Amino acid sequence: MTEPPDTPAPPGRFRIREAVRWSDVDLAGIIFYGSYVRLFEIAETELFRAAGLPFSRLFEEFDLWLPRAALHFEFRRPARLDDMLDLEMWISKIGTTSLRLQFEVYKSAPERELTAEGYAVLVAVRRSDMKPVPLAPEMVAALGAYRGEAAPA
Repeated sequence: MTEPPDTPAPPGRFRIREAVRWSDVDLAGIIFYGSYVRLFEIAETELFRAAGLPFSRLFEEFDLWLPRAALHFEFRRPARLDDMLDLEMWISKIGTTSLRLQFEVYKSAPERELTAEGYAVLVAVRRSDMKPVPLAPEMVAALGAYRGEAAPA
């Protein structure tokens, strides 16, 4: 179950909280790297919803899809079964036809600890032929609240 985190996200970022589930872990009880894709997609979906662009509306209204052109992860510390994770996401770059979503995943207890970070590049394509199309100005404007920066080191 996606939960609101205890504290709000820093300005320009979106944050959700997710538990590491049984289906997310390997035999050692450590989150399987592919599970981060699932977590990332949950955060992405909720970021767009929070911006007033639920995918059901976005895809119909703008007649586009947002397939991934790149997906990059770096793993910092293991997360384990039943850990609560805070996923922070923000838009670090908006191009003519693409946007880059950055994310950081933190274990929320007992101490806030970075477990993974990375990014995805999404390309706007017309649904009928999968050819790149410019991002709609209304879409770019709606996502403006999430044009955050990386946390200070």
